[in-house]
Amino acid sequence: MLLACVACTTLSRSEETELKELQGYGLQQKAETKSPALAGTLNVLPGFGNFYLAAGTDESSHWLYGFLNLLFWPASVLWGAPEAAIDAGNINKKEMVYYYMYDPTGKAELAKAKEQRAAALTLAR
Repeated sequence: MLLACVACTTLSRSEETELKELQGYGLQQKAETKSPALAGTLNVLPGFGNFYLAAGTDESSHWLYGFLNLLFWPASVLWGAPEAAIDAGNINKKEMVYYYMYDPTGKAELAKAKEQRAAALTLAR
């Protein structure tokens, strides 16, 4: 059970705050970086969901988690499949925060959303 807790991808406090701010402006995730359904399904095979999560992301720790799930297979399916699905969702949230906070296109979209919100609040007064 300890392995299940160690393998979770989480958002930092600042990422959580930024995500809430983005959602407050009505901004949505542009596209899923990682599919939660695919990650969970792939982890029925030992560690494949973690390998999928690690590929092409900064989540390199998932390579280790994949190998650990391989070692503990078939029992690892009990924690590995749901963990991979949850982690994929968290990776997508991190990517959304990154897009709007650091990508030039995303930053421009955020600035536009802030302007629209300010205009709407001014009209409401």
